[in-house]
Amino acid sequence: MNSHRTSRFLKGTWLALVLAFLYIPIIVMIALSFNASVSRAEWTGFTLGWYAKLFQSRQIMEALKVTLEVAVVATAVSVVIGTLGAIGMHAMNAGMANVLNTLSYLPMTTPDIVTGVSLMLMFVFTRVPLGKWTMIMAHVTFDTPYVLFSVMPKLRQMNPNLYEAALDLGCHPAKALTKVILPEINPGIVSGALLAFTMSLDDFVISYFTSNTDQNLAMIVYSAARRGVEPTMYALSTLMFIVIMVLLLAVNRRSGLENMG
Repeated sequence: MNSHRTSRFLKGTWLALVLAFLYIPIIVMIALSFNASVSRAEWTGFTLGWYAKLFQSRQIMEALKVTLEVAVVATAVSVVIGTLGAIGMHAMNAGMANVLNTLSYLPMTTPDIVTGVSLMLMFVFTRVPLGKWTMIMAHVTFDTPYVLFSVMPKLRQMNPNLYEAALDLGCHPAKALTKVILPEINPGIVSGALLAFTMSLDDFVISYFTSNTDQNLAMIVYSAARRGVEPTMYALSTLMFIVIMVLLLAVNRRSGLENMG
């Protein structure tokens, strides 16, 4: 009995240390975003001034616009490619599907800096000017697998006879796709879209190598850190953290509800 209590105590202590190591710096950053003082060494009072200054910054608002445009377009394209790719792979024979499945993991497992440099070299080699559209294409590259692997489990759970039954009853293949398959896999599509959007919002390395003058919020934070971090960057980082946390909680909630269903 004592050994069991000791084991639980050690596990709890270890978990608490890990959580403290991960989240105490974030908590400090959030607190400093409400500090009236520019100095990090002293607390002079509560203020929302840094948040007001944040939304008055033209540079940050431009970066926010670029971030949202890239994330929305990249997510939309990734959802189409990932969903159709998952349906196609599901219909293939096991050998070819396994090969494509392995290849699809590469963008998720390859280090970001390798992906970013490789895409930059490809754009330079093909003489595609670096800018917002190259950033979008780069985001589609690493967003698509998240959609693909969110949709694949729903396809495996689907009754394979539903599509065949729709065709036998005279339904056109395209209509059977939209009326039978897509409603069945819709939860996976939504979860994949939320993940893709989250990854796109949070990306820095790949965006840095595949853009030119267009900067997203992560690049703005990096540039500001090189010059010396201002409290407005604490406010910006806090808002980014909250948005990404909410999206991840939404994804986890959907996944939990799907598993219960």
